[in-house]
Order: sequence, then structure tokens, then C-alpha cells
Amino acid sequence: MIPSGRAALLAAALMVGCAAEPAPAPTALSAPPAAARRSGFQDMGPTLQALQRDDTQNPGLLWVLEGESLWQAPAGPRGQRCTDCHAGEPSHTLRGVALRYPRYDSALGRPITLAQRIAQCRARQGVVAPAPDSRDLLALEAFVARQSRGLPIAPDDDPRLAPAAERGRALFERRLGALNLSCAQCHDHLAGGRLGGSPIPQGHPTGYPIYRLEWQGLGSLQRRLRGCVTGVRAEPWPAGAPEWVELELYLMRRAAGMALETPAVRP
Repeated sequence: MIPSGRAALLAAALMVGCAAEPAPAPTALSAPPAAARRSGFQDMGPTLQALQRDDTQNPGLLWVLEGESLWQAPAGPRGQRCTDCHAGEPSHTLRGVALRYPRYDSALGRPITLAQRIAQCRARQGVVAPAPDSRDLLALEAFVARQSRGLPIAPDDDPRLAPAAERGRALFERRLGALNLSCAQCHDHLAGGRLGGSPIPQGHPTGYPIYRLEWQGLGSLQRRLRGCVTGVRAEPWPAGAPEWVELELYLMRRAAGMALETPAVRP
């Protein structure tokens, strides 16, 4: 996703272009072809790429190790462990899990993210439901997702997800905020260009939870999306709102087949 602080520069550039040339005929918005897709990892310099690759240096691994401890530790009034339900070696039992979220929750009648599923499990243990982007929730999500690192994203094909995925696509293409910009304008049509000296990525969610140097910590995809929404001067939806989940669902489908990198590192 594009750094929120540069959204105004992008809007100004677009407006200058519109003033200098006649407006082109409207064209349909579409995601990059599968062969042309690229992870934000490929847009980084060799130093940051090496930081992500090296598990002894990647700062996101601190959260993974913390999540592993939480996975094994007793929690709640009954002292339940995640391993009580999810027995076996996590590298086998959790392999592929993160690749298929968001998934449809029959009890709620809507899709939920991996983080929301983990929060449900913690509530069943009698633990106060962790807040979105809380350290414990990010650690557990990073630990679970880490077990699928390197595998291709494989979105759930449950037909009940189709309406939500379509709403997510519409949100991705909808102009928002005072700057009147959409996600697709940056990450489909201007991807590969530069803004303020930084590359504009295609915006694929291949590494979340992700460690950003800008944040000096690990953060969720919803946090990154919230930054984009506020960057175009729009009012963000409440934490955990369906709009965030639907956007995540569409983005994961848009990235289908790309390798999961969790925990990735970005500037």
C-alpha cells in the first residue's frame, strides 16, 4: 500500500496531468495479470531484502517467537492451551491455514479474518478478547501464518464468500475522501511508478502481519488499509468492520498463487 503521507502529492500530480491534457476516455479497472504481479519485496533494496530473508535478523520473528509461547501456554480460568485443540507439530497442523483466510463463519453469517478467528478461540478459553492490533493477537497471527511461509496463497472458494468478495472489489475501485482517490488508481494503474522517490507497489497482502520500519513494530493488513483510507482524507471504518474484511478478502483473491512471506519487512 502507498505511504499515506504521499497521497496528497499523488493527487496533485493527477490534477496537474488532468489540467495539462484532455481527459482520456474511461477504462475498466483491472488487477495486474498474474504474470505481471510482483510482491512489494521486489521493490525493496538488497539491504531490506536481506533483512527479511534472515530469520536471525528479521525483527518480525520476535513476534513469531512470542506467538509460539502463547500457543503453548495455559490461558483463561481453565488453563487451556491452544495445543489442547490443535495437537501436533504446528509446522504440520497449521500448514496452509493462513492461506485460506478470510473464511466464511456460519454462526456469524459473514466472512472473518484469521485474526478474528484467533480472537474467537481466545474468548472460548475465557481470555478477554484481544483488541485488534494488540501485541498478543499479532503474535499469535504471525505464528500461525509463519507455518505457511513460502506457500502459494489459496483463497477459500466457498460460494458464500462471493458477495463479500465482490463488495471488496467495489471498495478497492471506489474513489474515497477529499482527495477522491481509489486503491485501484495507485496500485493497479500507477504501480511501478515512483512517488516522492519511493516506488508505488501493487499492494498485494503477501506478508501480513508485517514489520514496517515506519511503525517500528508489527502491524496488521487492516492497519495498513486504515493508513491508506486516512491518507486520502476519508473517514476510516471502525476496527473490525465488515468493509475491512471484505477488502482483505478481495485482496487475498487478487494475490492468489503468490507466495506468503509472513513476517515480511517493509520500509
